[in-house]
This record gives sequence, structure tokens and C-alpha cells, in this order.
Amino acid sequence: MRIPPLKAIIAFESIARTKSVNRAAEELGLTASAVSHQLSNLELMIGHPLFQRTGRGLILTPTGERYLSDVTGSLADLSRATERASSRKDVDILRVHSSPSFGLMWLLPRLSSFQEANGDVQLNVACSYEDVSFSNGYYDIDIRHGYGGWNNLKVKTVRGEFIAPLASPRYLERHPVANPEDLLSHRLIYSETPLVQWRQWFGRVGVAGQSKTFDFSFDRSYMSIETAALGLGIALESTMMASRKIRDGELVQVFDSSQSVEVAAHHLVYPSQNVELPRVGKFLSWIENEIERGASGS
Repeated sequence: MRIPPLKAIIAFESIARTKSVNRAAEELGLTASAVSHQLSNLELMIGHPLFQRTGRGLILTPTGERYLSDVTGSLADLSRATERASSRKDVDILRVHSSPSFGLMWLLPRLSSFQEANGDVQLNVACSYEDVSFSNGYYDIDIRHGYGGWNNLKVKTVRGEFIAPLASPRYLERHPVANPEDLLSHRLIYSETPLVQWRQWFGRVGVAGQSKTFDFSFDRSYMSIETAALGLGIALESTMMASRKIRDGELVQVFDSSQSVEVAAHHLVYPSQNVELPRVGKFLSWIENEIERGASGS
């Protein structure tokens, strides 16, 4: 039976994810020399190189790609087996990691809905701006923001997300807006997060590109949305992220839906073997139902 040392496999997975021996060493609490030694031993045992060096760092060889796909699932299986052996039998724990704005603005207000529908599942949620690793089997699902394209993982894109100018009703009462070009003379809120920025939006609606200064600038969607809800300006943000504030009347779309832009910004990411976990299936079905409810206005 040819089974490499587990520490060598863990070092390989960390290098593959971070694309750096130094970052893997930092993550694992080892020296770079020790991590390189583990990788060399693993490649010697396999008989093929797992990485090749490029100007941008380390990239996986075809053998490395296949091996990563296989061992990631195996490491997660080992972790889940250990958790099952050590956990209470009557509690099924679903661990979800999320980008902060999605977790705060969309997921948190709906947790009671998930609990009511899935009383047999304990939901643990963590938020950060880093994509998590699934190799240790701790997280079941990662909700990521971006353009997608994660290898060796299942990706289920959240549909029906639109970017649109949003403002509070009282702001629009004081500062009426008749057409997109009017926005050039309004207090605009800039957010780094949306996949569609103000310059792109103006181009899509046919407003000639002009330099525009912003009254506020944020690197977090929830800050832009809150600032708009306070009546301090107009934000270009996700109507899905702001759905609760829109429902509660704190925000409205400045224009009709023809001036909004559909995006594929949020994605449910998980290892393929996690589909077999009942708790994961329940969460995926619940999110899909919540999105459909939001789209229908219920």
C-alpha cells in the first residue's frame, strides 16, 4: 500500500492553494525548507513533478491537478469522519463561510427562516474576505464574491442579482432625479465591491463619460448601502444585497429595472463530495427558495 505521509499531502495542498512555498510554510507553522522537503519527498514517491515554476510563481502540472482533486476530497473525508466520531449523534452541524457583506446584509436577516425550515441542523457561519480551504473538511460551503472559475470545486452561482442606483426616499424627495444624466450633479457613493462600477453603468445607459468626484468612498458593500439608507447620497449596489432595506422602504431603486445590470457576483462553492451531505442539500435548497421568494417579491 503506497500511502505518503499525511504531513506531505497537507504541505502539497497548502502550496497548491497559496501558490507559494513561503505562504504555505507560514500557514502551517513550518520553515520554507521543511515544506519544500515534504514536497520533494512526495514528488519522489509519485515519480512526477507536481508543480512548475513560472514568472508568477508555482503552478500545478497536469499530474498535480489530478492529485490535488483526489487528495482534497480524501482529506475532507478524514476530517468529517473524525468529526462524526467525536460529535453528538443528534446534532448535524453545517459550517458556512461567507463574504462579509453577503453574510451581514443577506444571510443574517434570514437565519430564522433557515432554522424554522431545518430545525435538525445547527448552522455555524464565519465571515472573512479570504477564500477558505476545504482540505481540512471544516467548512461545508463557501459563499464567494467575484467572477468564479475555481478549479476542482462545484460552483453554484446565485442568479437574479442586479446592480442599480439606490437611494432613500427622503433623499429623492429633496433631490429629484429625472434621468441617468441627472446623477452627474448628485451626491454619489462609490463602492469598490460591485462588479459594475459607476463609470461602466453610465456607459451602459448612454451617459457620456465624465470625471466625477464622489462624496463617499467605501471598500465594503454594506457601508455603501447603509450610507445610502441614511439619505447621504446615491449608491450603485446590488439590489439583492439591499433587499431587506428595499422591502422595509429604507431604499428604493432610482430608476426602473431597465436601468439595472444583471451580474453573477455571488457563488456557492463546495467540494463535489459535499453534495451527498443532507445538511448541504438542505442549505442549497433553502437558499434557492429564498432567492426565488425575493425575486417574486414575497
